[in-house]
Amino acid sequence: MTTILYGRPPAVFDVPTGAQQTSPLIPGSTALEDLAPGSVDGAMIYAPPGVVERRYTLAMALRALKVGGRLDVMAHKSKGGSRLAKELKDFGLEFGETAKAHHRRCIVTRPEVIDGLDAAIAAGAMQQVAGLEAWSQPGVFAWDRVDPGTALLAGVMPPMKGAGADLGSGFGALSLVALRSPAVTSLRLVDIDRRAIAAAKKNVEDPRVSFEWADVRTLPTAGELNFIVSNPPFHDGGTEDRRLGQNFIRQAAALLKTGGVLWLVANRHLPYEAELNAAFKRVKPVLDKGGYKIFEAVK
Repeated sequence: MTTILYGRPPAVFDVPTGAQQTSPLIPGSTALEDLAPGSVDGAMIYAPPGVVERRYTLAMALRALKVGGRLDVMAHKSKGGSRLAKELKDFGLEFGETAKAHHRRCIVTRPEVIDGLDAAIAAGAMQQVAGLEAWSQPGVFAWDRVDPGTALLAGVMPPMKGAGADLGSGFGALSLVALRSPAVTSLRLVDIDRRAIAAAKKNVEDPRVSFEWADVRTLPTAGELNFIVSNPPFHDGGTEDRRLGQNFIRQAAALLKTGGVLWLVANRHLPYEAELNAAFKRVKPVLDKGGYKIFEAVK
């Protein structure tokens, strides 16, 4: 019996033992897109909060299920759970619904015919975003625009040189700016989101780049880089977690050689100054504008 799992549901939902992980946010997992239609007996989905992303995930899981297969889906009531029943009804599905631990949970037996499956998959798939001139996908950070913090950092950072990395690279917007400098010899694009890396491979076509689907917090740190650029995340599963950016700062310092430089943008309210001053020899606030702050930090 083949069972797939998407995401990390709370333990109260009895995650099936041996299920194949399919979340794009867990490096090394299997992509839902790679599963053959009708190849799976059961699926447990911890549904993502974004509407388009959630419908896409449900549609891909339903496509992978055999007729008669079991879909077990749950979401926190404030992060899509209150909409689950309507969205499943829109697919023409019958289901049982329960509430537990501030979550809504629905159990579906896959029927022969499902309404709107292809439309939901098309809406949430990798696509070239009109006006952005870049490939991206719903669920990727700032998937259909250039984030204002990224844009501010791109506008003030000087030409980079040597070997560098873009930590939390997204679909590659900041990397494209860094690569304008002919003095850049190599650039590592690192992101925890498989979809972001897949989009970046389409957007950043340059022989100097490499792509890593990885958690920045667990990267090996050899202290070999000349520069790092980063707009680090500060949400985990939709909840603010300031430790993410603080971990990025520590990792950046460990990845850089002595004299290497970090260019970082952050939302103004995030308390990164202490972490920067502890990890770097010299820290310079460069800009405070529009709710964002930019730092240059030299190791």
